[in-house]
Parts: sequence; structure tokens; C-alpha cells
Amino acid sequence: PLTRHGTESGGGPPGCPLVKLPFVLSSNYFFFLSFFFPILSTSPHLSHLYLSEQIRGHHVAQLDPLGILEADLDSFVPSDLITTIDKLGFYGLDESDLDRSFQLPPTTFIGGENTTLPLREIIRRLEISYCGHIGVEFMFINNVDQCQWIRQKFETPGIICYKLNSFMFRFEDFLARKWSSEKRFGLEGCEVLIPALKTIIDKSSSAGIDSVIMGMPHRGRLNVLANVIRKDLDQIFCQFDPKLEAADEGSGDVKYHLGMYHERINRETDKNITLSLMANPSHLEAVDPVVQGKAKAEQFYRGDTQGKKVMSILMHGDAAFAGQGVVYETFHLSELPSYTTHGTIHVVVNNQIGFTTDPRVARSSPYPTDVARVVNAPIFHVNADDPEAVMYVCRVAAEWRTTFNKDVVIDLVCYRRFGHNEMDEPMFTQPLMYKQIRRQEHVLKKYSDKLIAEGVVTLQEFEEEVAKYDKICEEAYTSSKDEKILHIRHWLDSPWPDFFTAEGEPKSMSCVPTGLEEEVLQHIGQTASSVPLEDFKIHPGVSRILRGRADLVKNRQMDWALGEYMAFGSLLKDGIHVRLSGQDVERGTFSHRHHVLHDQEVDKRTCVPMNHLWDNQAPYTVCNSSLSEYGVLGFELGFAMASPNALILWEAQFGDFHNTAQCIIDQFISSGQAKWVRNNGIVLLLPHGMEGMGPEHSSARPERFLQMSKDDPDHFPEFSGDFEVQQLYDCNWIVILLPFRKPLIIFTPKSLLRHPDARSSFDDLVKGTKFKRLIPDQGPANQTPDQVKRVIFCTGKVYYELAKERKQQNLEREIAIIRLEQISPFPFDLARAEVEKYTNAELVWCQEEHKNMGYYDYVRPRFLTVVANKKPVWYVGRDPAAAPATGNKSTHLNELRRFMDTAFNLSAFQGKDL
Repeated sequence: PLTRHGTESGGGPPGCPLVKLPFVLSSNYFFFLSFFFPILSTSPHLSHLYLSEQIRGHHVAQLDPLGILEADLDSFVPSDLITTIDKLGFYGLDESDLDRSFQLPPTTFIGGENTTLPLREIIRRLEISYCGHIGVEFMFINNVDQCQWIRQKFETPGIICYKLNSFMFRFEDFLARKWSSEKRFGLEGCEVLIPALKTIIDKSSSAGIDSVIMGMPHRGRLNVLANVIRKDLDQIFCQFDPKLEAADEGSGDVKYHLGMYHERINRETDKNITLSLMANPSHLEAVDPVVQGKAKAEQFYRGDTQGKKVMSILMHGDAAFAGQGVVYETFHLSELPSYTTHGTIHVVVNNQIGFTTDPRVARSSPYPTDVARVVNAPIFHVNADDPEAVMYVCRVAAEWRTTFNKDVVIDLVCYRRFGHNEMDEPMFTQPLMYKQIRRQEHVLKKYSDKLIAEGVVTLQEFEEEVAKYDKICEEAYTSSKDEKILHIRHWLDSPWPDFFTAEGEPKSMSCVPTGLEEEVLQHIGQTASSVPLEDFKIHPGVSRILRGRADLVKNRQMDWALGEYMAFGSLLKDGIHVRLSGQDVERGTFSHRHHVLHDQEVDKRTCVPMNHLWDNQAPYTVCNSSLSEYGVLGFELGFAMASPNALILWEAQFGDFHNTAQCIIDQFISSGQAKWVRNNGIVLLLPHGMEGMGPEHSSARPERFLQMSKDDPDHFPEFSGDFEVQQLYDCNWIVILLPFRKPLIIFTPKSLLRHPDARSSFDDLVKGTKFKRLIPDQGPANQTPDQVKRVIFCTGKVYYELAKERKQQNLEREIAIIRLEQISPFPFDLARAEVEKYTNAELVWCQEEHKNMGYYDYVRPRFLTVVANKKPVWYVGRDPAAAPATGNKSTHLNELRRFMDTAFNLSAFQGKDL
């Protein structure tokens, strides 16, 4: 009979014989039942019992090692689901039927070779399959073959039996002895995670996988690095020594946030396997899309279109898995064509607590893993104090991923032996749980005793194994005292060996020319203006756009969209892969790009002209994303980590929308190199401009990016050699084709996409040209600088409004307008040259953004450094405000008129001193 274990919080007395009844089925379930579970001639209700066990058995499975909580947060068992044996009448049966034999339906595997079994044995075997230390959730999957596959894995008699070939390591005990007062975020209470991961990797390796990308939170990271990745122990131990300083650049990060890349032999398969554990901040699930992006990139560059060589594993905490929205966003990328990694194995370390928060107030779903049901991923709950059950589940999960290339979730129901960290006191908030934990025998002790009792090993063999591992740890501890051993670069999770030297320096510090031959520009422009496929009917509106491009090319001009085409196309010619993703990027939010053309008469027939430029070009990937910023930007960041020889771009629908991806920007993009010596060339395209569209569609918040820029506002840099390149190398994010990789933030235009003056000549892109960090005034003011009365520095769209106003007031000789194109790092050298050119002019900084936003706070101290505080620099722009823009068009125009009047009022200047 089924038995529900007793709990301290209720739920029935221990040892009470129980049988589970099916839930009430609606009439529209009849066809489903008749298809999956043929009605038995001897008992029409027996198949209902069988179905009930499959669907709801996990609710009564013995999953909690402590025996005090219910994994599904519900200790009450409704009477319609479970009853005592003497109430078998619900099924049209009674106690006398327990010894009767029944014909088994063809969809069950519990009989093995038997086609009939006594009812008592049927109930026992169903209990073993679905109500023991493993709880299986899979009946929501709407695929017959997948459901049958899972049934066979868990119903076949005797199949859930798997002996560990090695002992779980004593790594955590060693750390606790040596650094008892240090935060380690140890794995105590879920030590089984280590052999679980090894089992997944071994099984996947035997199926052909040779590269595994992993992400995980801080708990257990050091153990995973040591015993799964096999990071040198002395490198881990030296992180505990506060006296050692890293010999590399960067601030570094705490030891339980660091990543690692390592290639080794898999001892089970004798095959090479590469393991990469991604560095991750305390924002626990932020690494999820980053891992997926990197895995997708490796698959892409290796031509692994089915995920047979490269796979990803994500580890989670129970509270974070249920609570953080990026988990949901990442799941929804799992089967999108341009984002799928062909199945991820998710392992949840279910401590049944989040810091100090009880799960009953941390989530509304029964299980923390319920979010995975959104993509029909099977969920295997397992008692983490049963190592054999855990290992079996891991093998099944690896086989599932290999067979179906879909996500799968393993829920390791365990406990946390200590507090949130080793210095924390958990008895403050969970006294009953931690009283039980203090009585709980270690899983290694329980399992070793079991193996010794079964004669699998002897006590002497076990003790020798423990002593052997302790000796290895002691030797590594001694070695870790070497002051030369600590290098941040030893913790790279994405090394680029062909791009950097062994010391991590660029192999070159010179910028390659970026100008192009005239014929290359013409060829790209003509392709951008045409449809390479025959019999392909495009929309009349797109035809007009292509004709407009053709006219621009004929006149040797380009607008923003065509300039983007030139940049991408020239990189593709040089073998550089270009990937552009985001919401609506194929067409472009403002209908300016049209990189994907759609046949108006054939469904799903598309054409990407960019992929028809050259015979041996690199591929161009342009893909609309899900309506996600956090998840998709994290994904593209991970994609950019895989190779330095690619241009990976993410475009926000409006620049404002990067707000919901701020975690990726703050924790990975801005500070990733400083913390993890991680170079990355990710590009953010953020539409920005005050155009009367209201506060939600105006500002890409440049002030936030500038605030995080690391150049010193009070120091005028003095470099030998190439000033520009050295300044870019020292910053944390920037622009242009370089021998190193930095993130690039571009505040892209909206109205300027079609502005007649916002165009460039081919002369600006031909051989000998390069990116202009600062664009000087090129009109009459530049010809007679001694006559100029005012120099206005600005950036972005406001330049065109200033230029128009200057022309209308006939002030082109009296006022010079200079544009900062590279805002950070600040072009000190070029700004000083411009200031010294206009010796008689007063200086103004003008911006359309409010004074407490935009660029003001960034440029203010830097301009004062440029002029060495010898003359004032005036501010012209909108006053401070709480919202980035007004929602009233009339107010917007009035604000614009006011600061234009201020900028050009030479006789009664009312600007504000910087």
C-alpha cells in the first residue's frame, strides 16, 4: 500500500496505509483517456488509478530528506485524491480484489514481461515508480512518444538502481577546517550535486557532446570548480588568502563569483571535453541567458545545428528559479530558431529556503520548478539524500536531452546545512528546520554505510579513499601560499587564445584602417538597393525604399540605414560574422532597415540581401527576438563572448527599454572586464532623441552609461605613442574596429533616419578615412576662428536643430558648433585643440536632455579640465526634471524654443556657468 510519511506540520500519521484516487476528470478528457489508457475489461476504473499515479504521484512522493516539509508546499491530502484501502469502492473495487489479477494496458511498463498482475502488486509497483524518492511531472506534455519514453524510464521494474563508482568528495569539510570564519557558500546538504553533474556530463559525453557551458549561483561554486571542472585546488585556495594581490589588471571578484574554462579527458569515455563555468554576479539567474548565448555561439561557429556537440547546463536555487523573471524569459528562448541551444539541462538545488525566507511566502506555485512547464519540459523531483535515485534521474535527463533536444529540469530536494553563508545564524528564522538539520546524518556517511553493509566496499577502502583526497587537498593548500600563483586571468571563462598573448595582452596595439575602396561601397550599395532572388514580389512601400537607396548610391551619399549596410557588408567581406537581434530589427522599428524582405505572395518566403554580397563572405544573422530585453541582451552578450572575430549587436525597440536589461548592463557589460578580465565586443543600439514623443520614447538614458565610464574627469591624460588607441584600451566601453574588444553603446537616431541633412558622402568612408571622435565646425566659423564669439559643443540630434537656428539667424560666422561623436572616453586632446582655436570665443555646452540627465554631469568636469579652469563653460538646455521628457507636444516645442533662444542670444546671454 501507498504510505505517506509523517510530518511535524501534519498530513497524516506515519505508516498509515493509503491509496491515491484520481482527480475529477472533465468530459473533454474522455478522448484523451481512451487514446492513452485503453479501458480494461475487468475494471473500467483501474486505468484511472494508473493515470492518477502518473499525474499526481509526485505530490505524495517522499522527496524531503528532512521529513518535515512537503516539496509541493501542501501537507494536506484532499480526500478525493487518496484514501485507505478499505475505500477501494471509489474504483469499483474492494479489498478482496487486491489479490485478483488484472490485465495491464499496453501503455504501461510496470509489468515487465508480465501482462497481468495482482492489484496489490500493481499498486506497489506504481508506488515505487511515482511515489518513492522520485516524483515525475510529465503528463502535461502533449506528445505521445515523449510521454511513453518517460513512462518506460520510470516504470520498468528494477530500473531505478544505480551504484556510484566513487565517493562524494570531502571538499567542503576541508574548506570548513581551514577557513572556518570565511564565507564559502558551501554545498553542505546537497553534496550530491557533484556526482549528479558528473553523471550528466559523462552520459552526454558518451552521446557525442564535447563542450559544456555551465552557469550557476554562488552556492557550491567552489566545489563545482574543484571536482567537476577540475580547477587546480591551489588556485582555489589562494583566493582565501587576503594578503595575496592579483598580478593582473582589474579589481577582480570574490571567489564564489568567478568562472573557469578547462579542457580535460573524460575518464568515463576517454574523450576530450571542454567545460566552461561562466562568471556570475550575485544577481543569481542573470547568467542564464548569457550561458545560452555562449552555447548558441559555439554551436553556430562549429556548424552544430542540432546541439550534438555543444550543450548547456544551468544550475539554480529554488527561490531564485521561482522568483526571478529572467528564468521565464530564458525558457521562452529555448525553442526559437535563432536562439535555441537544442535543450538545456536545468538542475535546481532546492534548499527549501531562500536566504531566510520560507518557500511558503516566496512563491505561489506548488514547486519552484513550475515555470518550466511553460515549455513542456519534464520535471524530475528527487530526494537528494538518495544518491542512487539522483544518479538515475541525471542519466535519464541526459538521455532526454540527447533524444529530444528539449529542456529538462532536475529538482534536487535537499537542505542547507548552515545559514545563507557560514557566518549566518539560521535558527533565528527557521528553528524547527534547523533542529532537524542538526540531527540529520551526512549523506556521505549514510551512503558509505549502505555500501559497506551491502559489501560493495569495505570500511578500510572507504577510509583510504578519504585519506587520499585529504592528502591532495593538503598539498594544494601548501602550494597556494606561493605569492606568484594568484592571477585573475586563470579564471577566464571565455579565453580567446588566437586574439591575445599568453599574458592576456592584445597581439597588436595598432588600429587597422577602416576606409573602403569606392567599388566596394558601390557594390554594397547596389545590393542594398536590390532583390537578389528571382520571382520575388516585395511590397510597393519597400520598392520605394530600395529606389531611394539606389538614388543615394548613384549620388555617392548615404543615410543612416545605408551607412549601417556599408559597415556590416564590409565586415562580412573580411570574414567577420555579423549578428543583429532585438525586437523588430529585421525591418527596423522605424521601417528604415528592411534587411529581411518578405515575398508578398508566398508565405514564409524571405530574402536577406546582405547574405548575397560576396561568394565567400561570412554569414549575416538578423533575427527578431522575443519581447524581452533582459533575457535577449544577456543572450547576445554570451554570444559575443564566444569569439572576438564577430560583431554582435542588440537593438532596443526604443532606447528607453534597456531599463529592463539594466542588470546585464551594470553587472556584465560595464564591469565585466574589471571583475573577470572578460573582453567583450557587444554593441548596444539605443534609439534616442527628444522629439515630443513623451517620457517613454525619448531618452536612452546616456547619463547612466556615462556615470559608469571609468576615465578620470579631473586628469588630462598624457600617453606616449597612439593617444587615441591607448585611451580606448584603458576605458571600459567604446567604439570602432580595434585590436581589443570593448562594449560599444551607440545612441542611434529616430527622426534623423530620414533627415535630409543627416547624410554623409562616400568620401567619408573611402580609403584613408577613419572614425571621427570629434567633428569640428566645417562652415564659415572655421575659416575665421578669431571672429567667432561663441563655440557650442553638443552631441546627437540637437546639432541639426542648432545648425538650422544658426542659419536662420545668420550667425554662421559668429557661432561655431562642434560635435562630440565619441563621448566616452572623452576626447580631451581634440576638445583642447578646438578651444585653443577659438581664443576669443565663450564656450557653451548645449544638450536637449534635462540638466540632471543626458551628458551634462559627465562633460562638465572634463571641459573644466580641458580649459584648466581658466575660463567658464556655460550650460544651455532644459532645466532639471524627474521624467526624461514631457508628454505634451506643445510643452516640448516651447522648451526647445527657450533653449534655442538662449543658445543664440549673443547680446544678453542667460546661460548657466558649468
